[in-house]
Amino acid sequence: MTSTELTAADYPLSVNRPELLHTPTGKTLDDLTMAAVVAGDITADDLRISPDTLALQGQLAAATGRRQLAENFVRASEMTAIPDAEVLAMYNSLRPNASSAAQLEELASRLESTYSATSCAALVREAAQVYAARNLLAEED
Repeated sequence: MTSTELTAADYPLSVNRPELLHTPTGKTLDDLTMAAVVAGDITADDLRISPDTLALQGQLAAATGRRQLAENFVRASEMTAIPDAEVLAMYNSLRPNASSAAQLEELASRLESTYSATSCAALVREAAQVYAARNLLAEED
């Protein structure tokens, strides 16, 4: 991840800072051409957004005072390391009355220890507190 400080003037990155953008496989925007697709040089992984790009978008959001959007980009960046099946399981676990406080704490701990997803873990813990206050936690087994 680059340590470049971004400002609102850097938006959109694809126009103003394309040198910062890379696919998860390391390709640049200039590498993503129809000729490369036809030649078979572009795979589905080349078309996914990278965690670095999401983090950069978060910096842009923060630079324009959009704190909640910036936090969402940080969480999205962390989630790129989490397998799709685990993301779906997380989604189901976070539904009201689907998980107990202990189960949500276990999920948060797993996010931190397995995926280094500290922002996602913090959100799960916050959800657990809100669910507890609103009586939306599942009963303990």
